[in-house]
Amino acid sequence: MESSIEEIEFIASSKHRVGVLEALTEGDHDRGDLKSRTGAHSSTIGRVLSDFEERRWIERNGPTYELTPLGEFVADQFADLCDAMDIEGKLRDVWQWLPREMEGFSPELFADAVIAYPPTGYPYEPLERVIQLYEENNSLRGFGSTIFKGAAYEVFTREALDGMETEFIYPATCLSAIINWNPELFQQTATLEHCNILVHDDLPDRRRCGIDIFDDRVAICCHDPETRAFRAWFDTAAPEAREWAKSVFQEYRSEARPVDEEVLATPVPEQFTSP
Repeated sequence: MESSIEEIEFIASSKHRVGVLEALTEGDHDRGDLKSRTGAHSSTIGRVLSDFEERRWIERNGPTYELTPLGEFVADQFADLCDAMDIEGKLRDVWQWLPREMEGFSPELFADAVIAYPPTGYPYEPLERVIQLYEENNSLRGFGSTIFKGAAYEVFTREALDGMETEFIYPATCLSAIINWNPELFQQTATLEHCNILVHDDLPDRRRCGIDIFDDRVAICCHDPETRAFRAWFDTAAPEAREWAKSVFQEYRSEARPVDEEVLATPVPEQFTSP
């Protein structure tokens, strides 16, 4: 392991080594090309090429240099590591809400996600992103425990009343809190033919996040584990992420049940009654 770390450090500790490796993944280059691509001095390029030749990563073909199969392997694996760390850096602030019980989830599904999470600064960024997607889409499917009190929930109901196809699954306690907040608004939307509200008693990751599936985007909606208050949001248009989300949704959709008198009589948990 120590030698592996040393080799990773060998590449990563020099932007010129990284630059030469990246350039050669695109094809053969001579020294002049590599000097121009990396901005390194000729002597630096010479040392980099000498080090790479010593490791059997490159070979010379006349005036140009090219990656060997071993060099291609190293370049591909290093690029994958860099991509993984880019994703990690993007999701670091929302790690506590990443799904852990939803089968098939991987952070790379949300590699290009739009993330709205304001630990400092403007506090309404996640809410505004949610509202934007509600207003821009014609359909919504999903499940979760976030209680939309106020602006977001009002936009949700307005869009549903305007024809947005909606199918959403809630835990009974969460749904009881939503109904209690505005019974009339819930009644208006729940009776629409294109709006289907369901209940499930054992949703995955219900104490940290839920899924929202729009026309061409999928989102993870994050909430406080105690109050279910909205905390963060990230969404992507990646096809792989949508397919994953749809498969998870369908699994729990098949187990969900309609809202009935027992659900309507569910007491609102005390932590859900705070403003």
